[in-house]
Amino acid sequence: MAPTVVVESSPAAAQPRPFLPTLNKEKTLRESFVRDEDERPKVAYNDFSNDVPVISLAGLDSDDSRRAEVRDAIVRACEEWGVFQVVDHGVDASLVSSMTEMAAAFFKLPPEEKLRFDMSGGKRGGFIVSSHLQGEAVKDWREIVTFFSYPLAGRDYSRWPDVPEGWRAVAERYSEDLMALACKLLGVLSEAMGLPTEALRDACRDMDQKMVVNYYPPCPQPDLTLGLKRHTDPGTITLLLQDLVGGLQATRDGGKTWITVQPIAGAFVVNLGDHGHYLSNGRFMNADHQAVVNANCSRLSIATFQNPSPDAIVYPLKIREGEKSIMEEPITFAEMYKRKMAKDLELARLKKLAKEDKSQEQVDEIAKAKSINEILA
Repeated sequence: MAPTVVVESSPAAAQPRPFLPTLNKEKTLRESFVRDEDERPKVAYNDFSNDVPVISLAGLDSDDSRRAEVRDAIVRACEEWGVFQVVDHGVDASLVSSMTEMAAAFFKLPPEEKLRFDMSGGKRGGFIVSSHLQGEAVKDWREIVTFFSYPLAGRDYSRWPDVPEGWRAVAERYSEDLMALACKLLGVLSEAMGLPTEALRDACRDMDQKMVVNYYPPCPQPDLTLGLKRHTDPGTITLLLQDLVGGLQATRDGGKTWITVQPIAGAFVVNLGDHGHYLSNGRFMNADHQAVVNANCSRLSIATFQNPSPDAIVYPLKIREGEKSIMEEPITFAEMYKRKMAKDLELARLKKLAKEDKSQEQVDEIAKAKSINEILA
């Protein structure tokens, strides 16, 4: 039987404010959040797996043999998954706790307070429902607040929350510590590629950092939607702090099977992005992941994206003997991102048309085409 959905009013209808999932009292999911059957969750939010490696960074900088051991573990994780978790990472636990408390408090604010930071209309940072991307076919069941923290000269504090009190000071410290951790991990991967420690970091030029705080409220029909649709991150490396509810999922076989990543208190989930994938000439996987929601409780996560500057060149830093470059030519990161987003929107448009034509064969062919290699070809 087809699921019951709520049809939203037309855009022309005057609305006092946008729909916020945190205020939802409806028993059925709004149509704009309902995903096609092939995109819906296949594994529960709390059906945890230990397949994603958990790596301790203890002793990484003090002992050569220990550094080699950690490097080997990170390389295996990147070759097999493109995602792993790190513990003993050196980020102060009290800082992590403060950032988490600030984030949770922000989403408990009255709607009018959150909407003071509304980022719709092309603003660079702020609060929004679902995603900052334009032209989405289906919305994600989440609220987010996002802001840019690097390069330092580009910080626009008018787009950062100013509530709860102390947000800016805590977020600044958190941003700096996460940037340092990301660079440390990139150094390990550079060495694994037989390159100088700073090679991957230098390839990013003036590194960009964006923080995205995700809040996933309880959902009336979580089996019909996603908190964050399936994707790979376009940038170099992402560090994710998540609470213990669960909902982050990963696949390494093109979406045939999914696992829910086991949450670990104080750990950071590390996702390698498309840029890192290309710099390694495909040796390291770009993490293919999504977030699911549930009907019982909210979930909070804080993602810190480390991306190259727009003019950084995307091309393998080293091509091993017997291999060829997986890229036809060097391109800028800005161009890479533009192609990825354009392809994503085009695939969504074609899938919608195929669905309307009731051509399942065409839908399947479009789904198969969603490959990062094809996006950048």
